[in-house]
Amino acid sequence: MPAHDALLRPFRLRKLTLRNRIVSTAHAPGYGVGSLPTERYRLYHEEKAKGGVALTMIGGSTAVSPDAVAPFGQLTAAEDRAIPHLKDLADAVHRHGAAVFCQISHPGRRGRWDSGSWLAPVGPSPVREPQHRGFPKEMEDWDFDRIRRDYADAARRCKAAGLDGVELLFAGGHLLLQFLSPAVNRRADRYGGSLDNRMRFAFEVIDAVRGAAGDDMVVGVRITADEFIAEGLDQKECLAIAVALAGSGQVDYLNIMASQTYDWRSSTYSIPSMAFPPAPYLSMASAIKAAVPIPVVHAGRILDFATAARAIEGGHIDLVAMTRAQIADPHMVRKLVEGREDDIRPCVGANYCINRIYAGSESLCIHNAATGRETSMPHVVARAPARKRVTVVGGGPAGLEAARVSAERGHAVTLLEAEAEMGGQIRLAVNLGWRGALAGVSRWLEAQCCKNGVDMRLGVRADAAAVEALQPDVVIVATGGRPNKGPIEGADLVASSWDVLAGRTAPGERVLLFDDQGGDPGMSCAELLSERAAKLEVATPERHLGIEVGATTFPTYLRKLYERGVVISPDLRLRKVRRAGNSLVAVLRNEYTLQEVEREVDQVVSEHGTLPLDELYFALKPHARNRGAVDYHALVAGGPQRTDIDPQGRFLLYRVGDAVAGRNIHAALYDSLRLCKDL
Repeated sequence: MPAHDALLRPFRLRKLTLRNRIVSTAHAPGYGVGSLPTERYRLYHEEKAKGGVALTMIGGSTAVSPDAVAPFGQLTAAEDRAIPHLKDLADAVHRHGAAVFCQISHPGRRGRWDSGSWLAPVGPSPVREPQHRGFPKEMEDWDFDRIRRDYADAARRCKAAGLDGVELLFAGGHLLLQFLSPAVNRRADRYGGSLDNRMRFAFEVIDAVRGAAGDDMVVGVRITADEFIAEGLDQKECLAIAVALAGSGQVDYLNIMASQTYDWRSSTYSIPSMAFPPAPYLSMASAIKAAVPIPVVHAGRILDFATAARAIEGGHIDLVAMTRAQIADPHMVRKLVEGREDDIRPCVGANYCINRIYAGSESLCIHNAATGRETSMPHVVARAPARKRVTVVGGGPAGLEAARVSAERGHAVTLLEAEAEMGGQIRLAVNLGWRGALAGVSRWLEAQCCKNGVDMRLGVRADAAAVEALQPDVVIVATGGRPNKGPIEGADLVASSWDVLAGRTAPGERVLLFDDQGGDPGMSCAELLSERAAKLEVATPERHLGIEVGATTFPTYLRKLYERGVVISPDLRLRKVRRAGNSLVAVLRNEYTLQEVEREVDQVVSEHGTLPLDELYFALKPHARNRGAVDYHALVAGGPQRTDIDPQGRFLLYRVGDAVAGRNIHAALYDSLRLCKDL
């Protein structure tokens, strides 16, 4: 019997038997086309079904009404045109033995009026939603009637498509939570005031959905356990709501989350990142489980099977949702069944997946470049028809992924790394304590390289002669980048963010940090400096600090910076640094007035991204058959490289990751996967 066998026991949910206790909760990956789950969306969920999940929930906050806006690329169940696409997805998931539900919802005030149908958002009261900056119309009598009908019609469409269940979203800042929450519901009629009145519309919707779904279809509700705001729902009221829902006889399960998404700070608690401990809200779900007679599902930073098994074995919940963990590895359940837990690619909690959605893009995993790209990228790398010698230079994420994929292809791989350990820039990132989980990326890659027989040589500063001595058929340069301070007059007086993060430069008393990159490196450096410098000012030419940092991450940085009294100065560009006695004078220019201001400090630090370490690449280029050229058309299409400029060349040469240009971990991994999967 595999480890954690409690997770693999079947579970009965109404008339549906689930093959195990592991589920994936509803979310909006942004893969839909015209608000429909077409091929990309279907393959994404089908991969989880192949990977052994019991239940995958699709369509995070799928729209039920024409005025249900989709700011994060959500699906629609408000039109019959959705039925055939939902059916194709359901059939695909069912073929692999998993069940599939669709979460349906009306966002209410959570959205904007200037997109989609251009209809004013509605809410229980005309209370502004801070995150989307919208002012809703207070719902009228006919709004109640139409939205109830829309919920029922959406459930009917899901049933017609052959889905196993629907989930109603009474959380996440959506309309039904808005009615439940005294922070938003200011009504004085039968739908406002007392908790019973605030629950009235929720129960009307449940009755309408149950009538449409019939007796066979599962109907669940996702609720919050605490809104975490003084004027909102507390744990006591949330428990009362859970008991009332369970006692209605119309609801088959409760799915428990915490917080709400009314503003950016709250969103960080709603979708906890690596800054939070594992399973931070399990105790809240457990309290609800103890009070209700129906099954309880819970998701919330449960990333490993040990934690998941304890949640089930301890009777805290009935079904455990490992949603982000399955974004990192959709085959994790199958690997558990096969006794291959060491092969599970871990979710590190970077929240790259959800942060991209908040930025208006599609969801991608920082650690798995195949997720969401199932049409062209493999989760299981196929063996090559012939074995080749592959030399990879650089042991950061790009180099490790190139070595892993090449080795899984069956090639003989040698990896040369100049430092005494693998990881590249990840080794800098983890020096900020709460980002330590990022080390899981390089640890997993290194372990997979070892398992697949990669010859890994540490402390080797490879030159062209050393590489050519290995007689490679393919050379992949993944040498990474070096810190770039930017075009600053007097840059020799300026430390780089790498100097600070690596501990090579001790923070001064009065420090000016200039961040002209806008991502995590600058914010991490700022937080580290804020712990040690007596006075810190962070200047940026952008209109706000951390403009490239994800929506569920930047509030964590900002909270700590403000708590420590850091001065944040937007719209300023560092132009010059000069000495003045024992101090430094930094000259900054306002981006809009072009007026200059000066700061007298002890230390200036700059973050301006990276420049590629490309000397080895250019030394090897004249000897390469392809002269380093890449067929971009083939690369983008997911096909193999055919470039052969000089048949007399000694090897094929490619570079990946920051050795090309400064980007991020995901870009480095994607570079290597799509190149090496066809070597």
